[in-house]
Amino acid sequence: MDPLTHALTSLALARACSPRLPRFSTAMLVVAGVAPDLDYLSFLAGPDAFLRLNRGLLHSLPSLVVLSCAIGGAFLAVDRKRPANGAGERLRLAPAAATCAAGLAGHLLLDSCTATGTQLLWPARLRWFSWGISPNFDPWLLILLLGGILLPNLLGLVSEEIGSRKKGPGAPRGAIVTLALVAVFLGGRALLHSRAVNLLLSHEYHRQAALDAGAYPVASTPFAWRGVVATDNTIEELEVSLVPGSVFDSERSVTRYKPEDSPALEAGERTARAKELLAYAQFPLATVRQHEDGFRFELHDLRFAPGDSSRENIYLWIDYDAGLRVRNEVFRFAMSGSP
Repeated sequence: MDPLTHALTSLALARACSPRLPRFSTAMLVVAGVAPDLDYLSFLAGPDAFLRLNRGLLHSLPSLVVLSCAIGGAFLAVDRKRPANGAGERLRLAPAAATCAAGLAGHLLLDSCTATGTQLLWPARLRWFSWGISPNFDPWLLILLLGGILLPNLLGLVSEEIGSRKKGPGAPRGAIVTLALVAVFLGGRALLHSRAVNLLLSHEYHRQAALDAGAYPVASTPFAWRGVVATDNTIEELEVSLVPGSVFDSERSVTRYKPEDSPALEAGERTARAKELLAYAQFPLATVRQHEDGFRFELHDLRFAPGDSSRENIYLWIDYDAGLRVRNEVFRFAMSGSP
């Protein structure tokens, strides 16, 4: 998810729990809610570092513990520098760390809902956890959060203008309703995702049975999904509409053929970089092209649509000479184009 969605979710959580949280709770939740995205800066070191560190270095369960204590300790230091004026208890580390852990947990939960996912067990195990029900930027979720946070403030201003008597703190109730609506919205996306996958698996594709299928969300509407289906020797790509009355036609899929077994293919798949990308990819597709003086092996993840320019879309290419000795091996961002 984008940092603004994370910040607004943390703000809603702070308002919903405000009567029971320690001082600086709103600031701690918002900072903790966006802090894991700092590992996105690993793209500055290139695709190798980005593939290994993004959604892992600061998105894992071990990092949750470390960041909770670090952020909580930073706010504790700030509190210790403030003069005691009898306005409330001093901040203590345990409540501060627990508050930060709540913000961090919300961040990991939201990112696990995306098609990219998170490496929750990093660095002990390089395994990606992806529910795949929401895009990395979901405008509908963002609108829901903005409306839920701003509307109570707007209604409060209107009430003050007309001289209405305040009936109690509306912000906590509004935030609770907002978080409940977010949960319902994501639950609805999960149901639609399940329907899309089941629909893809229940059809044949050019007389080929579906062995595996994935449905990837489209940001513009929750009812449109990009379907990817693996058959015995092809990978099929097609659009899935779950709008009532829409017709699903599996024969309209775009077919990509899996490569035939060859020494160049086997050599490429045995490399350490290929194994690393295969652990990340959900629908990997390799290609082998022969040149006058050797071969080029490429490995892509068809989870990403053609033309996807996001930095998460990473592929591998390896150049071999005629004797299958590696001349060049590198990860590349798809946005940078083919070499």
